[in-house]
Amino acid sequence: MPKEKKQSALTKPVEISEELAVIIGEGPMPRTEATKKLWDYIKRKKLQDPNAKRMINPDEALAKVFGKKGPIDMFEMTKLVSKHMKELAMSSR
Repeated sequence: MPKEKKQSALTKPVEISEELAVIIGEGPMPRTEATKKLWDYIKRKKLQDPNAKRMINPDEALAKVFGKKGPIDMFEMTKLVSKHMKELAMSSR
């Protein structure tokens, strides 16, 4: 019998908070897809600082996700956004 491949944490669907869903759409979706949609939003709205590419200048919707209005480093952004993604509870079979 072939071994069942374990799904990577990045590809497992996650629940999306209401605040984040305003920006990227309703979940569940894989973390990778959520991250891609978030960056699409940032680029479409031109929220990345043109002189300091690591900095994001959040609009009102992103400020709700980040919990603050000022510029934010993209690495801190990752940590703050992950709080808005929750792994789905495994259903018992």
